[in-house]
Amino acid sequence: MVNAVSQEWNLSVKSRKFNFDWKFLKGDHSDAFKIQFDDSEWRTLDLPHDWSIEGPFKKEYASSTGYLPGGIGWYRKKFIVPDSLKGKRIVIQFDGIYKNSEVWINGQFLGKRPYGYSSFHYDLTPYVNFETQENVIAVKVDHTDFADSRWYPGSGIYRNVFIHLTDQLYIKPYGIFVTTPNISSSEAEIQIQTTVKNEESNEAKFQIVHQIKDASGIEIIACSSMETIAANGEQDLSHSIFLEQPTLWSPENPYLYRVETRVIKGGEVIDFETTPLGVRYFHFDVNSGFYLNGQNLKMKGVCLHHDAGCLGAAVPEKVWHRRLQLLKEAGVNAIRMSHNPPAPELLDMCDSYGFLVQDEAFDEWEYPKNKWVEGWNKGEPSLDGYASEFPEWVEIDLRDMILRDRNHPSIVFWSIGNEIDYPNDPYSHPVLEERYNADKPEAKGMGEIAKRLAKVVKQYDPSRPVTAALASVIMSNETEFPDVLDVVGYNYQEFLYPEDHEKYPNRVIYGSENGRHHEAWLAVEQNDFISGQFIWTGIDYLGEARGWPLRHATPGLLDLAGFKKPLYFFKQSEWSEKDMVHVGLTSIKEENPGQIYWDHEVVCHWKGNEGETVRVACCTNCPEVDLLLNGVSVGLKKREDFPNGTIYWDIPYEKGTLKAVGKRNGNICCTHELKSAGEPTKLQLLADTIILKADKQDVAHVEVNILDQDETLVYDADNQINCEIEGPGEMIGMECSNPASHQDYKANFRNAYHGKLLIYVKSTDQPGTITLKTSSGGLESSTIEIKVE
Repeated sequence: MVNAVSQEWNLSVKSRKFNFDWKFLKGDHSDAFKIQFDDSEWRTLDLPHDWSIEGPFKKEYASSTGYLPGGIGWYRKKFIVPDSLKGKRIVIQFDGIYKNSEVWINGQFLGKRPYGYSSFHYDLTPYVNFETQENVIAVKVDHTDFADSRWYPGSGIYRNVFIHLTDQLYIKPYGIFVTTPNISSSEAEIQIQTTVKNEESNEAKFQIVHQIKDASGIEIIACSSMETIAANGEQDLSHSIFLEQPTLWSPENPYLYRVETRVIKGGEVIDFETTPLGVRYFHFDVNSGFYLNGQNLKMKGVCLHHDAGCLGAAVPEKVWHRRLQLLKEAGVNAIRMSHNPPAPELLDMCDSYGFLVQDEAFDEWEYPKNKWVEGWNKGEPSLDGYASEFPEWVEIDLRDMILRDRNHPSIVFWSIGNEIDYPNDPYSHPVLEERYNADKPEAKGMGEIAKRLAKVVKQYDPSRPVTAALASVIMSNETEFPDVLDVVGYNYQEFLYPEDHEKYPNRVIYGSENGRHHEAWLAVEQNDFISGQFIWTGIDYLGEARGWPLRHATPGLLDLAGFKKPLYFFKQSEWSEKDMVHVGLTSIKEENPGQIYWDHEVVCHWKGNEGETVRVACCTNCPEVDLLLNGVSVGLKKREDFPNGTIYWDIPYEKGTLKAVGKRNGNICCTHELKSAGEPTKLQLLADTIILKADKQDVAHVEVNILDQDETLVYDADNQINCEIEGPGEMIGMECSNPASHQDYKANFRNAYHGKLLIYVKSTDQPGTITLKTSSGGLESSTIEIKVE
């Protein structure tokens, strides 16, 4: 299909998604970049697209990347540009291509970008054909080295593509930088730096206007100036505006203003940009931790990878919205983007929801890390990865992350690397004693690289601190690496907090990656100088598998489908201000009975043998919990009597209803109950919306539950669920979250796991009614209708 840019484009809009009706070939062809190449037999699809998730799962692939394939793929798109656009600049923007992308326009090579997480632009203007002669964009993606990452990266143009249209006088990409250098209770200074470029052959006179608007779009204040730029020149412009009585941005109230910038020439607006503005100020104190807007705050953080199970790396916005809302409900207020620059729209959401963000650039530097092929720490690892591109591309990739993301109020620090100092993977040092490996690179080299990277960060954003997540602080302390950092992240090294706080009195310390157990949180809660923690992880993710048949890692609060796991409720009991209580079953152990791990020792269902003693585990943020079995109390217990964070009872199992009642000052404030389930009898469908937009992008999450005759979830049910869909929609994935499932992600059936399944339904561009029907042998089927309008 040939698209005319003018048909897709309202010319008053600068930027437009360029995602629809691409051609795709899984494989290689030496002539595929040529304009006359015949791609009629190629698949037609919409971006974003990840071909790896289409499978198949095979043991011959790598455990680190989820036993899914890589390979080579080609994308092509044809479009027509009308004569009316002659004299305009036409620029294409790719938010992310994994990886080694090469791009051509009309057979003209535009460039290569090895790093799969960077956003980048190409100017198409010199090579574009006008009027009836078609144009062809061709993109080659090379992910042949499939074992190149320690997690699942995906393959293809897995993020959005945009076309930008400007005059020859324009604001440079990422050329606006908004900061709030001075904030008081009465006013905030808003500093706006703008880089404008003139590609005309004559001097350009123009007006630049900045308007600050509130969350409802009402203008509050504005400023403007007349400027002149020489022919083929570039100029940095600076303006300050004082905003009276500003509403401050915070996790509790993520209030967003916006800055609208216009370039006006000859009375006509020729360029326009909107920049988010969150007015906030923060600092890290070496003795008392993190302060936001003058208030001390503990970061209750999670680390996140970028995939969404069956959707791979091409994750629709609605899916991230649901996930972030669930994390917010758990009490999470901070997110570490592990371990790469995220999709830009994810940062927009963090601004809106009020998450504090650590934006992270790299997982490895000049030397490669181990990427396990046969299972975690098993066999011979692959050494493919970013290290081979590091010397040439590191400063470019880091610069582009900072420039792209620096206007997000959610971001409070930049990370230049994750676990670069992992012992012997790759660096080593004699301080490791018997683990020291003299054949490995010397650890002292990390200091010089850290200086180089920190300098790049400060060049493009002096307003935020630089950090890194250290895996071996003991080794890094023998180098200059920690001294380069403004804030030092400790991964799983809580035992060093008091010692290093005393030994390095000027070092700001926080937990950059942490375990999920109660002691790790107490190390934050009981030490004023620790700013917070980022637990591993917020959500389960593909890859980093323990070994076949397991295909994904399972440390998350949420599973691959975004369903709440027992751990979710435990962290909620530590972090949430809202009263909650939750119960489950755990095994009886005599040694350290109070040490109950909600990430792998608790199951939230009520099942057992009559009369047999079982251990009930309970997490809550209420002072007391009364446990009732079939309406009879088996004991009121106080949270303060259980220092490990979990209340427990040993009681005889009895079929029926187990109910936990959270109490505060003797009053009931929350409850949770589990019911014994019978045999599966029916399917239940629950959708998060029954109305979708006809935009080929909107998504509904349809939860499938297997119930007994009393409408109780049957936790053990793993029945195969068959799906049929009719109308203007498509199933883009079905996720059960079973780590050992190798079923085809693009099939119309899947087995449930823990009695549940999630179906993602995406709209087309046609109005109408979607009918989704689910069935399973021997069970009552279920149907749901979703309107598309």
